[in-house]
Amino acid sequence: MDKSAVELLALIDHAVLNPDCTREDIIEACEIGTQHRLSSICVPPAWVQLALHRLADAPTLVSSVVGFPFGFAMADTKALEAGALIEAGCAELDMVINIPALRSRQYYNVRADIAAVAQSMGASPDGPLLKVILETCYLDEEEITHGVAAADKGGAQFVKTSTGFGPHGATVEHVALLRRLAPPEMGVKAAGGIRSLADMQAMLAAGANRIGTSATATIIAELGI
Repeated sequence: MDKSAVELLALIDHAVLNPDCTREDIIEACEIGTQHRLSSICVPPAWVQLALHRLADAPTLVSSVVGFPFGFAMADTKALEAGALIEAGCAELDMVINIPALRSRQYYNVRADIAAVAQSMGASPDGPLLKVILETCYLDEEEITHGVAAADKGGAQFVKTSTGFGPHGATVEHVALLRRLAPPEMGVKAAGGIRSLADMQAMLAAGANRIGTSATATIIAELGI
């Protein structure tokens, strides 16, 4: 495997978040993560213990989700979920913001929602990491701007485009906008609809520094590995 392929694969959070995923799907994902040294395997909370067991001796981390996929849970509920996942052993969490609050211009509530999770999990630049999913397909530029500001002030280390459950996932334009709005030290994760090496490279060129995808096997095959 050449260096460029190693570097690309190290940027992938391989997602197994479909509602009908099975134990075998999680095991297969962990095998891919171990073999190719992916950044993380992102699994539903119910499968975290299995993923931790399968990746115990691997450099690939276990990540999970909070308030997924719609962000409707109360802030206290999200905080409890986040704290339990970190205590279980997760290294990174992707949380869905309170989208209705953001679209209603209740910016304080959006920030408080994020801060509750960040504080519960002890999020910091040194880890564990909090990635805030804005679900940009539902937002205009003003709402995205306030969402990024809330993520920054709330204590997150990444902003992320999408859950993959909305009308569409990441776009180059939204990734570029997030990169422009976010502080330099904040990461940008592109996710949703990234199904090929070309898709991944386009998102990286737009400013993403982490990629969420369930099509990792396709990307690996296109890399010729």
